[in-house]
Parts: sequence; C-alpha cells; structure tokens
Amino acid sequence: MSNAAASRPAPRITRHPDGITAVDAEYLREGLAAVHIVERAGRAAFVDTGTAPGVQRLLAALEQLGIARDAVDYVFLTHVHLDHAGGAGALMHALPNARAVVHPRGLTHMVDPGKLIRGSIAVYGEELYKQLYGELTPISANRIIATNDGQRIALADRVFEFVHTPGHALHHHSIVDCETSSIFPGDTFGLSYREFDTERGAFVVPTTTPTQFDPDQLIASVVRLLAYKPKALYLTHYSRVTEVERLAEQLTTQIRRFAAIAQQHAAASDRYDRIYADMRVLWLRLAREHGCTLSDERIDELLAPDLKLNTQGLIAWLERAQRA
Repeated sequence: MSNAAASRPAPRITRHPDGITAVDAEYLREGLAAVHIVERAGRAAFVDTGTAPGVQRLLAALEQLGIARDAVDYVFLTHVHLDHAGGAGALMHALPNARAVVHPRGLTHMVDPGKLIRGSIAVYGEELYKQLYGELTPISANRIIATNDGQRIALADRVFEFVHTPGHALHHHSIVDCETSSIFPGDTFGLSYREFDTERGAFVVPTTTPTQFDPDQLIASVVRLLAYKPKALYLTHYSRVTEVERLAEQLTTQIRRFAAIAQQHAAASDRYDRIYADMRVLWLRLAREHGCTLSDERIDELLAPDLKLNTQGLIAWLERAQRA
C-alpha cells in the first residue's frame, strides 16, 4: 500500500441492494450527507459528490469496492448546491473517463464556480466557507452533459432517466433508476436522518433552502416522482428509504404547513424568529407522534441547521412573492 493510500480517511460505506453503495461524506457530522456509487457490469457512476474536502474519502471508497478510477463513467449531480456538488471538480480531476451530468441551469456553475463561491461566502462568511467547502475546481465544458427533461443515459446496460424537479432549486433534476424502480431525488424528497427511525419506519422533513424554494413546484415534483412508483429512494440526506407513499404524504403535508407558517408571519418585524419557532414546534410534535424518543436537546442538535436554512428559504420565498 502506498503512503498516499495509507493516509486516506477510511470511508464509512453501506452496501444496499442492486449494486448501490452509500458513502458517508461526513459533511458536518456522520450520517448527514451520502454519496452513492452505482455499479453495473464493471462500470460505475457517482450520484452527488459531497464537498471538496471529502473527495479523498470517495476515492478510498472506490478502492474498497475494487472499482478502478478509469471504470467510472459518470458523476451524476442532482443539483449544484455545495453539499451535493462542491467536490465535483476535484473528483472529476481524479476520474479520467468520467463525464459530469447536470441540469442545464447548473452547467455554467460547474464550468465557472465563481458565483457559487460568492453566494456561499455571503451565507457562511469567508472563514467558515473555506473550512466547509475548500477549493472548488472547475470542470471543462466538454466533460459535462446537460440534461433535457426525461433524457435517458445508460451505465453499461442500466438506464437512468433524468427528471427535472424544481421546488427546492430550479437547477434540480432527480435520477430514476429504470431497472430497479429506485430514485435518487437529491433534496426534492426532503431529509430523512437515520437517528429518527422508529418501529414506524423512516421520518422525513422538507428542505426549503434558499434561494429558490417554491412550495407548489416542490409538491408537483414529489407527485411526479410518485408516478414512477419507486420501491426505494436514495436520499442524499440520508440514503435509502422505502414506504415511499407514506413519506410523500408526510412531506407534502409539511410543505403546505411551512408555507402557511411563513405567510402567517410575513408582516412581522421578527418573522425569522417566529417562523423558526413554529417550525421547531411542528417538527418536535411530528417526531414525537412518530415515536421518536430522542431528547428535545438532541433533536435540536440534529435539526437546528435545517431549521435555520428552512427559515431563510421561506423568507426568500415570501420576498419573491411580494416583489411579483
């Protein structure tokens, strides 16, 4: 083993059915962000990449799975938010035969990530941005495929359909694994952290991250994915869930409730605090109804970052509506 290989972080991986492996990107904490590797007939594809500082972990996962770097044909990106695609350029640099597959609205950000960098620094500040996301590496345009809605791409003989699913972001597409009736929905189908699993199954919450959240679009996207009758979803946050119809109902009910909470406090001078507080109360109640026995403090620890981003997303949605 080379010194470089020995120094790489050992990846936390979970092998799922149908040649799908989840790699923990270990973004912020364990179990927050998954990168998926799909294998077929000696070829492979990544679905999302996590952030640039975690790319060495993904390369170590390839080694652990016995997949050569030159056997990776695609890097599928559900959307270009940095917890999903921040490592795409660095990963592509290490994969000589791979092509990145993105929504057409995301293509320019992968070729020239300057706008992504500036926007993220505005949210996080320069010091925290560098700590979280490192250096973004551009991808040559000739190594990128921009999808049409409904476009199909084959990994060996395994076909994937790319479905444009706005609501969380306008540059979002979800990836349907046609053979296995599974979907990689990025953030369209919300967040389902394994810490909230109970005997009732998985627990799901929406993500309304700024700046392009739209409740009607998001619900329509969830309904569209349901039409494929998926047997499983592979969420970026976090990995495989089933009972898709139950989760979809839970998700769409919350999206409508979030919009109502935001509208209720739209004119308040302290609307951020009010929206955050009402959303927190809703999540605590729903978690308890689901049978979650975690303490309030632990639930806050797990969900506070999402509460913050969701509140920002709801306010951005209100402001767009006011300008319209």
